[in-house]
Amino acid sequence: MSVSIFHTPRLTLRPLTLADAPFILELLNDPDWLRYIGDRGVRTLDDARAYLHNGPIASYARNGFGLMRVELKDGATPSGMCGVIRRAELDDVDLGFAFLPAFRGQGYATEASAAVLAHGHDTLGLTRIVAITTQDNAGSMTVLRKLGFQFERLMSWPAEEAKLNLFAVELRSEGSSTLPSSDT
Repeated sequence: MSVSIFHTPRLTLRPLTLADAPFILELLNDPDWLRYIGDRGVRTLDDARAYLHNGPIASYARNGFGLMRVELKDGATPSGMCGVIRRAELDDVDLGFAFLPAFRGQGYATEASAAVLAHGHDTLGLTRIVAITTQDNAGSMTVLRKLGFQFERLMSWPAEEAKLNLFAVELRSEGSSTLPSSDT
C-alpha cells in the first residue's frame, strides 16, 4: 500500500524520506518537542535517519500511513510533521503533529491535521482517532478542540511519570460530519 501525498490550501503533506534527516534532527531537538513529546535521543544525522527508518518509514510499510512531512506549498519549506500513528499502547489510531517554532500560531497544525483526519476517514476508513497530550500542552489542546476532539480521560503512559490527556474524535460521513474543513 502506498502512502498518499495530499494538499491543503497552503501546505503539502508527503511521506518522510531519509533525505529529511536534517529537518528531523532540527524538529526533534526543538525545546518544545523535548518538553511536550519527549527526548528521542536523536543527536546526529545518523540518529535522524535511524528515527525515520524505524519510525515513519516502517509505519508506511506496516500500516500504509504514518507521520508525514508538512511543507509550505511555496518553495517546499519544511514546517513540521503530522499524521496518524498506530501505537501498541492505544486501541485507536493516534493523531500526531509538531511544528518548528517559526510555523506555530499560523493555523498550520489545524490545517494539516484536518487534512489528515479527512484522509483517515475517506481513504483509510477510520471512524475514530485519538490524540494524547501532556497536561500542560495548551497549544496542542487548542488545536485538538478546533478539530472536534473531546477530552476523554487521563491515562498512564509507559516511561512517563505524569498522566497524559487522551482526546478522541468520532469521524462520520458527510451530512453528520464532525470533520473540520482543511481550509483555514
